[in-house]
Amino acid sequence: MSGVHALVLIKAEPDLVNELAEQLVDIPGIHEVFSVAGRWDLVAIVRARENDELADIISARVRKLRGIHSTETLIAFRVFTKAQLSKMLDLD
Repeated sequence: MSGVHALVLIKAEPDLVNELAEQLVDIPGIHEVFSVAGRWDLVAIVRARENDELADIISARVRKLRGIHSTETLIAFRVFTKAQLSKMLDLD
């Protein structure tokens, strides 16, 4: 998929991590949510057609969920997949 890809790192209320993950994955544009160890509690993978759509998903939907303390968004410049790398390097 072309467009804008982002990873949203989420610091959440500890008792609400699982509930938030379920709510996040139901938001259009969020394709996966990972519960992780470390400084962040959740990582959401977001795909949007354009920056305005991405901004709406994160600002209007994600950041307003009860139990989210903070977020940091990493916007991808390029997306690499195993299939793409195999074609580029002719590893088939």
